[in-house]
Amino acid sequence: LIMSPAMWKWTCLVSHLLLSTTVSPLGRQQPLHPKRPFITFTGDQAEGNFNHLVVDERTGHIYLGAVNRIYKLSSDLKVLVTHQTGPDEDNPKCYPPRIVQTCNEPLTPTNNINKMLLIDYKENRLIACGSLYQGICKLLRLDDLFKLGEPFHKKEHYLSGVNDSGSVFGVIVSYSNMDDKLFIATAVDGKPEYFPTISSRKLTKNSEADGMFAYVFHDEFVASMIKIPSDTFTIIPDFDIYYIYGFSSGNFVYFLTLQPEMISPPGSTTKEQVYTSKLVRLCKEDTAFNSYVEVPIGCEKNGVEYRLLQAAYLSKAGTILARSLAVGPEDDILFTVFSKGQKRKMKSLDESALCIFVLKKINDRIKDRLQSCYRGEGTLDLAWLKVKDIPCSSALLTIDDNFCGLDMNAPLGVSSMVRGLPIFTEDGDRMTSVIAYVYKNHSLAFVGTKSGKLKK
Repeated sequence: LIMSPAMWKWTCLVSHLLLSTTVSPLGRQQPLHPKRPFITFTGDQAEGNFNHLVVDERTGHIYLGAVNRIYKLSSDLKVLVTHQTGPDEDNPKCYPPRIVQTCNEPLTPTNNINKMLLIDYKENRLIACGSLYQGICKLLRLDDLFKLGEPFHKKEHYLSGVNDSGSVFGVIVSYSNMDDKLFIATAVDGKPEYFPTISSRKLTKNSEADGMFAYVFHDEFVASMIKIPSDTFTIIPDFDIYYIYGFSSGNFVYFLTLQPEMISPPGSTTKEQVYTSKLVRLCKEDTAFNSYVEVPIGCEKNGVEYRLLQAAYLSKAGTILARSLAVGPEDDILFTVFSKGQKRKMKSLDESALCIFVLKKINDRIKDRLQSCYRGEGTLDLAWLKVKDIPCSSALLTIDDNFCGLDMNAPLGVSSMVRGLPIFTEDGDRMTSVIAYVYKNHSLAFVGTKSGKLKK
């Protein structure tokens, strides 16, 4: 499914039946065959929006995260089982929640908005994180949505105080001989003292284990996390990092983000706030997060800048696209959607572009930046950490493709933007979502739009 939450408020569609039209060789749209109607599922309108959807790649079962409810559906959208997650007595000003210490704020019935839905294949469970109690998670058995655990008694069990359904992104890193890791990236909503913006957590085999969601490493000085300094909010009061997409590839975990930044326009003595799209990269095995690097990304076509990231999806190049990009067919390709400009995060312009990035080329840019910094060239150049004036330190070492940083020259920013290859633009109906895959050596992309259209 590729529609944004706002576009599929009450109805979700099976992705392989989403082709409402096909395009003939002459470009004319052909109607869907009348014997293949859409299959739909409609929830109770009183429950509010559907928020997230994941599909079990082994069974085809669909798990749907909604307000106050988790659904398990068959591949033809029949309800198999439901699990209620709310409402419950809460107050967003309570921290920690009353479970940990008494809260003096008045408690009222509060909806539980699903903020993250992940399948933990190794342990056959669903990780469903909601907005109640500053963002705690339930671990549900995939078969029947039976609650296996709901950690709530430690500070690190509260993942995010943001109530938006698109505010948290998680990536599971799986191991054959040890517990898995969960990389969590979240907006902090002005609470950097409570929530790290990125962290890596333990996924224990026992869903009720004391160490579930504990930081992979944590001592007095170092932890598996990145926190936004409070000083940043004195410069940009509404600063936050918004996470659009996340994935793992090779030895790294990646997140695609949108961040506010203060810049001085050419010829101006005053600064203005814009939004910059950035890719963040971390080594999977980096417990101290010394490998944190971020690089700005964007797109340009015919002199028009597309800089506000809307959506992204990782796919393979496939034989035909790989040949034109001079890469291998198994190389990772990022399909991305950007809207025009940099200034309107909350009200993006309708002009948008579908662009592709070769992940290896982004990694090459990051390696070049690491090598130059460890030669002592330039500064750390990460505006939101207020480290623009801190010079890079020189060190004699070899930096290869899998370099994971030291406790110096980190976290690090890349100043020059990596530009994607624009392959399609839309001026009237903003593209809001994308998915892609390889079929018979061809790369296919499906794009969802603001008005609910689907483009193949």
